[in-house]
Amino acid sequence: MIPKLKFENSNFLLLAGPCAIEGEQMAMEIAERIVEITTKLQIPYIFKGSYRKANRSRLDSFAGIGDEKALKILRKVSETFDIPTVTDIHTAPEAAMAAEYVDMLQIPAFLCRQTDLLVAAGRTGKIVNIKKGQFLAPQDMAHVIAKVETTKNKKIWLTERGTTFGYHNLVVDMRSLQIMREFGYPVIMDATHAVQLPSKGNESGGERQYIYAIAKAAVAVGVDGLFLEVHPDPSRALSDAASQLPLDMLKKLLVTIKQIDEIVKNEK
Repeated sequence: MIPKLKFENSNFLLLAGPCAIEGEQMAMEIAERIVEITTKLQIPYIFKGSYRKANRSRLDSFAGIGDEKALKILRKVSETFDIPTVTDIHTAPEAAMAAEYVDMLQIPAFLCRQTDLLVAAGRTGKIVNIKKGQFLAPQDMAHVIAKVETTKNKKIWLTERGTTFGYHNLVVDMRSLQIMREFGYPVIMDATHAVQLPSKGNESGGERQYIYAIAKAAVAVGVDGLFLEVHPDPSRALSDAASQLPLDMLKKLLVTIKQIDEIVKNEK
């Protein structure tokens, strides 16, 4: 399904969905709404949802509803709406397992240097979306890319999600988007994790009021796609509650983003 998504001059693509799969009804409702919006705007869409959350602030934080149950929900979303799906993996054995259910594998930022994980993901033949670690310079992603390339899999995407800036804060250096595009692979901007305040207090905080600004700035610089975590009611989300975008705010953002994207591409 993923090969049908082309990086055409007409539009960027969108990876969006809840931080974690909390249940089937919620996942289906989010997917249905985003499909409606993206179809009308002619934006290629990939549903995002983590089947398990491995990196949590506290031991008792929500980690998932069960791997197989969540993965089956991702498969149902794909089959119901005829859209591709992406999910995070955390260990090498998970790569082959998750690849049976989704179209794309995502490497979390904090695991982007894990050699065994990258190689296992590459060997599945799926597109591998690698989030740049908050602790890496964009140039360092060359070594990350090389690990996946050893599997002869060159279906690699790179995602920017901010860089550590002191305690409990991230900043986005827009130069990193251009630097990573020089590697020759698609570059995505994660505008929701970029507004996180990592591990602040008992759980990660966030400043969602800056999601629009970061998304618009990134598209103005030039990216191939946008990554957004959305939820019908972020205040009740079981993970990343402070940094997810309310679902009812998505359409307005995408309309603006599309206009900016068209201006940037018409300049070339």
